[in-house]
Amino acid sequence: MVSSSAGRGAAALLFLVLASAGCASTPATPRMAASQPMVSVERFLQAANTGDLEAMGNIFGNRSGSMVDRMGNPLSCSFKRMGSWIRVSDRCVTRPEMELRMNVIALILRHDIYRVRNEAPVPGRQSPTVRIGVDIDQGRERFADVPFVLVQARDGRWLVEQIGLERITQRE
Repeated sequence: MVSSSAGRGAAALLFLVLASAGCASTPATPRMAASQPMVSVERFLQAANTGDLEAMGNIFGNRSGSMVDRMGNPLSCSFKRMGSWIRVSDRCVTRPEMELRMNVIALILRHDIYRVRNEAPVPGRQSPTVRIGVDIDQGRERFADVPFVLVQARDGRWLVEQIGLERITQRE
């Protein structure tokens, strides 16, 4: 005869094994920054084209993390704001602020076709940083070598830190 506590223990163990197996096989979502800079740029451009502001916010950031990572509740934001005054932390980003920024970037970056042109390290930075040039076609207009600067965050993801949007907005 098997005791009920042994049966519950076996059931709990089976549940943990199945749950961890499911977690281990989950692929990285295209809504997140990647472990390769070019993949992060591609995901960012795809999210911009579809207007997926949340995905863009997950891929846009700095060494400390993505914009979405830096969003917080009012209490934690007040502490971050004080820390940012003395340069101990980044200031908090609100959801409306993140959505507005990403929406403006998405409107500028909407494209028919893009081509990754080149990738080069950016010298003189504390964190690994690369510049990726992207050719963007919008209708009949082609914008050559739009610069995307990506930085490797502390957790290893590559985040879009800067985009040379003036290549598109300052049409000559």
